[in-house]
Amino acid sequence: MTAQVWIAILVGVAAMIDDLARRQIANWIPVAALVAGLGWQVGQSGWFGVLYALGGAAAGFAAFLIFYLMGGMGGGDVKLMAGFGALLGAGRLVEAALWAAGVGGVIAAGVLGVRGIRRALGKKEVVSSTATAEEIAHRESIPYAPAIALGVWLSLVPKG
Repeated sequence: MTAQVWIAILVGVAAMIDDLARRQIANWIPVAALVAGLGWQVGQSGWFGVLYALGGAAAGFAAFLIFYLMGGMGGGDVKLMAGFGALLGAGRLVEAALWAAGVGGVIAAGVLGVRGIRRALGKKEVVSSTATAEEIAHRESIPYAPAIALGVWLSLVPKG
C-alpha cells in the first residue's frame, strides 16, 4: 500500500470515530488530511503538486458546499472532503465524491429503514423532557463521515 492509501485510511478512521461519537468532525482531522495531501502531492509531482493539492481541496470543498448551504450536511463534512481533495487531486476526487454519494444513500436508506421498522414494532425512543430541539435534531442526524471515508477508499482501489 502506498502512503496515500495509509493517509486516507488513518484520516478516514479518525473522522468516522469522531463523527459517530460526537456527530462532529474536529478541525484537526481535515487539516491533517490537507497537510498530508499537500505533502503527498509535492512528493509525487514536485512543486506542481501544490497546484494539484490546492485544486483538489477546492474541488472537494465545492463538491459538498451546496449540500451544506441547503442544510443537509455539516461544515465538518465539507472540510473533510476538501482535505481528502488535497490528498486525491481534483480528478480522483470526483470519483470519490460519487462513491461517497452512493454509499451515503445506502447508509441513509438503511438508517431510515431501521427507524421505520422500530416505529412499526411500536418501539419508541426515549427522549428526555428537557431535550432541546437542537438535541433532538442532532440525534436524528445521520453522520456522513463514514460515507465520505468509504467513498475515498473505494476511489483508491486499483481498477483493472
